[in-house]
Amino acid sequence: MSIEVDEVKKIAKLAALNVDDADLQSYATNLSNILDLVAQMDAVDTTGVTPMSHPFDAVQRLREDKVTEVDRREAFQKIAPNTEDGLYLVPKVIE
Repeated sequence: MSIEVDEVKKIAKLAALNVDDADLQSYATNLSNILDLVAQMDAVDTTGVTPMSHPFDAVQRLREDKVTEVDRREAFQKIAPNTEDGLYLVPKVIE
């Protein structure tokens, strides 16, 4: 399928894109090539091929859910500039 420069202008206007006139022909060529590729893929016989609902239907290996680090909250609270009731207090930066 061939896309003309006028069609690229229409698409750019609908998408609210500013396209330089010098680039219109290259966009038309690139879009035409993309549509040609889609047409080639559409022509492939997919009879008997089960559609995938998601490419990651396979089971993912998960790590064991166990604690690997000790709780150092108290140590971090002690060296923090300002804390209250276990929370870190920071200066107000937005008025």
